[in-house]
Amino acid sequence: MYTLRNVTQGYNGRIVLNIPALDIHQGEVLAVVGASGAGKSTLLRLLAFLERPLSGQLRYQEQEVNDKWPDLETRRAVTMVFQRPRLLNRSVRDNVTYGLHLRGEKGNDERVTAVIDQLGLSPLADAIAPTLSGGEMQRVALARALILRPHVLILDEPTSNLDPYNIKLIEKYVRYANKKEKMTAVIVTHNIFQARRLADRVILLMNGRLIEIADTETFFDHPKKAETAAFVNGEIVY
Repeated sequence: MYTLRNVTQGYNGRIVLNIPALDIHQGEVLAVVGASGAGKSTLLRLLAFLERPLSGQLRYQEQEVNDKWPDLETRRAVTMVFQRPRLLNRSVRDNVTYGLHLRGEKGNDERVTAVIDQLGLSPLADAIAPTLSGGEMQRVALARALILRPHVLILDEPTSNLDPYNIKLIEKYVRYANKKEKMTAVIVTHNIFQARRLADRVILLMNGRLIEIADTETFFDHPKKAETAAFVNGEIVY
């Protein structure tokens, strides 16, 4: 899905991300872990086409993202859910259907109902979204993204500070969408247990540098880099 070669990003003359080489495969769940300030969210913004790289080559399928934005169809194929989602001051159902209305897609009532139900939001369908709890709001944001059936779902700390019930629901539906819809997912998380549960591969960023990328079992049980072993063993504060 993505090819990154010698990609850098920086702000105010300071480089905050430096990725020599990274390939993201179609249909995989890739977890991005690392200490605060490691460049994780910056990487997500590049993948979501919210920023262009400072230098290097960023390719999504066959399109270069270096000098111009991808076409509208491509940008619609990638959806991002932020750590603190902003919801419309309208009902849960209205929030979930908003993107469909913008795209002129109608007649999706059954699909909307199914997504709302699978994320445990049916009893709240008529509630005003911003009045909900943090976990409920995050599930609304995820439903709003997944109703669009994106090819790539990008998640920035989707379960941060949530209770186990909400974490379980969100993880369950991400896993379902990945398997059922063949959706590629890139998830930033501070929860290494979540990364182990969800991911096919895991990437460690430190100080904007890619330290290691490996399949999940290798990453956690047989890391090649000393920094990875220290991170997994809790010796690095994050």
